[in-house]
Amino acid sequence: MAISLVGLPGGGKSTVGRQLAKRIGARFVDSDAVLEERIGMPIRSFFEQHGEAAFRDREEAVIDELTRSDGEQRIIATGGGAVLRPANRAHLHDRTTVIYLRSSPEELYRRLRHDTQRPLLQVADPQAKLRELYEQRHPLYEEVAHYSVDTGRPSVASLVNMIMMQLEVAGLLPTDVQPSVPSPTRTG
Repeated sequence: MAISLVGLPGGGKSTVGRQLAKRIGARFVDSDAVLEERIGMPIRSFFEQHGEAAFRDREEAVIDELTRSDGEQRIIATGGGAVLRPANRAHLHDRTTVIYLRSSPEELYRRLRHDTQRPLLQVADPQAKLRELYEQRHPLYEEVAHYSVDTGRPSVASLVNMIMMQLEVAGLLPTDVQPSVPSPTRTG
C-alpha cells in the first residue's frame, strides 16, 4: 500500500505524512528530501542555479521511482508542484492512493509568511503568489486525488484521524491497523 499526499506548499504534507506513517506502521518518504539528497543541495539553490524545468525533470524521476510498488507500505509526501507534470499525476493516481490536503491561500500565507526556504514564495507578494499557485494547481490536485481533506485549523492528530477514517471506509487500511476512536465519555 502506498499513500501519496498532495497539496500546496505549507499544506502539511510532510507533518501529516510522518504522523500517518507512524499510525499505520508504514515508512515515510518526503520526495523533496529525496530530491535534495540526490541533487546534493537545497531545492532553492538548485532552482537558482538550474531553473525550474531542470528541477521538475529530477522530480519526475523521483516520483516515478517512489510510486513503483515493491510491497513496502509507505506514505509519500510530494512537493507542491509535483502535479504539474502529467506523468507525475498518472504515476501518483494509478500507483498510489492520493490524498489532497486542501488549504486556502490565506491559511497558507498565515503559516508561511516568514518562510525563506520555498523558492516559489521568495517574491514581493507571497500571498498573491499563493493565490496564483492555488488557481493553477487546485484543479490538478482535484484531478489526481482519490480523497480530499480540508486542512483549515484542525490539529495534525485530527487530520490524521480524518484520513484514517477515509481509508478505513474505503477498505484501504491494513487489517492490523485500526483508526483511533475517541473513548466514550460518561455523564452523570
